[in-house]
Amino acid sequence: MASPSRAFWGNAASLALLALIAAGFFMLQSGDWWPAMPRADRWIGAAIALCAYSLFCAGLLWQSRTRKISDDTSSATSGDSPVLVVYASQTGFAQQLAERSAENLRSSGVSVKLRAIGEVDSAMLANAGRVLFVASTTGEGDPPDQALAFVRGAMAQPAALENLRYAVLALGDREYEHFCGFGHQLDRWLRQHGAQPLFDIVEVDNADESALRHWQHHLGQLGGVTDLPDWTQPSYERWKLLERRELNPGSVGGGAFHLAIAPPTESNPAWVAGDIAEIGPQHSSKTVAALLDQAGLVADAPVVIDGRSQTLAELLARSHLPDIDEIRGKDAQTIAEDLKPLPHREYSIASLPGDGSLQILLRRLLRPDGTPGIGSGWLCDYAPVGGEIALRLRSNPNFHAPASAKPMILIGNGTGIAGLRAHLKQRIAAGSQRNWLLFGERNSDRDFFYGDEILEWRNRGYIERLDLAFSRDQAEPVYVQQKLLAAADPLREWVEAGASVYVCGSLAGMAPGVDGVLRQVLGDATVESMLTEGRYRRDVY
Repeated sequence: MASPSRAFWGNAASLALLALIAAGFFMLQSGDWWPAMPRADRWIGAAIALCAYSLFCAGLLWQSRTRKISDDTSSATSGDSPVLVVYASQTGFAQQLAERSAENLRSSGVSVKLRAIGEVDSAMLANAGRVLFVASTTGEGDPPDQALAFVRGAMAQPAALENLRYAVLALGDREYEHFCGFGHQLDRWLRQHGAQPLFDIVEVDNADESALRHWQHHLGQLGGVTDLPDWTQPSYERWKLLERRELNPGSVGGGAFHLAIAPPTESNPAWVAGDIAEIGPQHSSKTVAALLDQAGLVADAPVVIDGRSQTLAELLARSHLPDIDEIRGKDAQTIAEDLKPLPHREYSIASLPGDGSLQILLRRLLRPDGTPGIGSGWLCDYAPVGGEIALRLRSNPNFHAPASAKPMILIGNGTGIAGLRAHLKQRIAAGSQRNWLLFGERNSDRDFFYGDEILEWRNRGYIERLDLAFSRDQAEPVYVQQKLLAAADPLREWVEAGASVYVCGSLAGMAPGVDGVLRQVLGDATVESMLTEGRYRRDVY
């Protein structure tokens, strides 16, 4: 195959030669064979202009082809198939977010192809492996003009997408009745044709920064990198760590910690079950001190960033730590100006404001060398009880509760019990007793998080049905989805009575397993209807 540069010069030369031949032909004509025949000198000028234009067109073709080759080549450098990032944009905002998403994935080592939705068809999706859609909605739930060909073509025909995994970032305006309508239409079409979600649809109301940070959180998980820079920095408040308690000492699954955090005394924060705590992590003081000592720098050296005075040590604690060679010999202010802030971490809230504190449950995550990750290390090991926690609340409407009069089925595993616990607390406070909890972990004697509380709720009638799956308590593992399948008849009865299904916990294994059981027992049509009605919601990670 000819190289791109050879093809370019060949095409350019051919176009220029044709232009010169045409000019010579015109000049050799004797007589005015064309009634408005120009003078010969004008033919020469025209020939030169035509040559230049030919070269210009060839250059554009070369530039376009170079971009295409560069995109495809960079995507092929990874061992995994590239992630296809598709945007459906009306004003250009969706395209900007798609480009940012693609850049985030590339920076974490994931190969990417970026395409407008008009360039995409069913065959491309079927071969893509993984695809991320950034889809805007216009008017009352309509697709953007850019997506009309895809809607009338690909979405109007059957598609075999069983091997596709996808996610949708839906942009919209809650003032319209069909909020994020096209994003949801796209999501339904993908699921109906066999595609499996990487994570649930993320709705963005008028460029809401918290929803975009949630999308970026998922991008980090997709790329296996938790340190992607936030597109916009959260505005944290200074909360206080009141309590830290390990709930499962000796567990084979790693330590899980319950934290209680108090809001600033001057604020009166409000949240509801399903909402999220965004926390700004820090490095340990020992890690920062060791770096400063190596570089011969003073910890309390004053620096000013964005108009705020602080010490170099304080800023380093909240930033990506530079290599020692990058800062040796520099002054404190110069170092400060080059630092990049650590991104936030997000956790399901396990309590209600009436409990007097915001409570979370998280597992200590370890790196391959055995050291804890930045987020879990800060919260599980380094943050001093009584010390400050940088925290911001994020509303999560996709996981807010159904009407209290309706039955509720809550399904989760591991630390996913945190979000379900808040829902149970809220339901109990409202006097709703038609609650069915299915929870799974490893061993009942160590990993039954909030077990005493849950059993008390069941004994007092606040939980009508409780199914527990502790996978390592018997020779053959038992999981939550198996418990749900074994209760197929009660599941149908509860759903027919109007029950909502809320799932919180692991995206790998548990969530798709539960989804498969729901479809097996209830049928795809019922599950799709529940999704549309908001009766089937997930907060999985």
